[in-house]
Amino acid sequence: MIIKKETAAIIIIIFIIVLTWFMTRTTNQGLIRPLENIREEIREKPLEKYSFDRLKKKPGQTSEITLEKVLKEDTKFTAWQFWFKSESRKITGLAHIPKKEGNLPVVVMLRGYVDKEQYSTGVGTRPAGEVYAASGFITLAPDYLGYGESDMPPGNNVWEERFLRHLAVQDLLASIKNLPQADPEKIFIWGHSNGGMEALVALELSGGVYPTTLWAPVSQYFPYDVLYYTYEAEDKGKSLREKLAQFEKDYDVNNYSLDEHLDWIKAPIQVHQGTGDAYIPLSWTNSMVDKLKTLNLSVNYYVYPGADHNLRPGWDTVVERDLAFFKSFL
Repeated sequence: MIIKKETAAIIIIIFIIVLTWFMTRTTNQGLIRPLENIREEIREKPLEKYSFDRLKKKPGQTSEITLEKVLKEDTKFTAWQFWFKSESRKITGLAHIPKKEGNLPVVVMLRGYVDKEQYSTGVGTRPAGEVYAASGFITLAPDYLGYGESDMPPGNNVWEERFLRHLAVQDLLASIKNLPQADPEKIFIWGHSNGGMEALVALELSGGVYPTTLWAPVSQYFPYDVLYYTYEAEDKGKSLREKLAQFEKDYDVNNYSLDEHLDWIKAPIQVHQGTGDAYIPLSWTNSMVDKLKTLNLSVNYYVYPGADHNLRPGWDTVVERDLAFFKSFL
């Protein structure tokens, strides 16, 4: 049977109309979804770009590190407020620049959690930073977005604010080569408490061999590392759990958790933990150290009987051990 061209064209048009109706119709069984729903599933969700797999492929963005104003003059160093750019946003921080000639080693110092209302530049890092600077190390301690004189984080998303800190550290590490006083081949990382978590993430994402010292680090998986501390919140963590429920509905939390990527770390690490720490259980740090050693990483681990979250008593010994650790790589 021979079908005329006009008839064939009519059949094709009818077929297209029926197919379009069929594809856009939703059955009671939900087996056929509207095309808009399919497109929505394909479209990337806003926070997917912050997954660790994605961030690891994103090189740190370099910017100038500007020493903006003097905060303190010492016989051995000058303390400055500095700033740099991360994701086109200004981030301020505290820099200690030794009064020495030549290109000097750098310690990037990552503080723990502080309420924004109680925060000022240098809180959590200044005492140790001054000791390191007096010994010839530049120190750079970023405030993070929303702290100090930094720009505010975008929107009102607690998770994006967290993930942008990961980027800020990567961008600061990449920008050290633009600081004239610095030796970009001699970079170290110091992290305390939540800053210890950021330090571990920095090692994972960068793959850099930055000798790193951790003081009572938060080392639990995400989001338990957040939920654990909600007992301190006025609403007992209710609002945060609601935000977490929405996050877990849209994303796989394992893609944003440091414990899933410890095998990316290549750097030597020194760890300090007090047995009297009210915020970081000794078992957390013991477990983390065991995992790092299983990965055949170089780990020095010191436990201080009775020491609190700030490693007191024992603080002086901790700093001396850090200086010896840093200097062993010079």
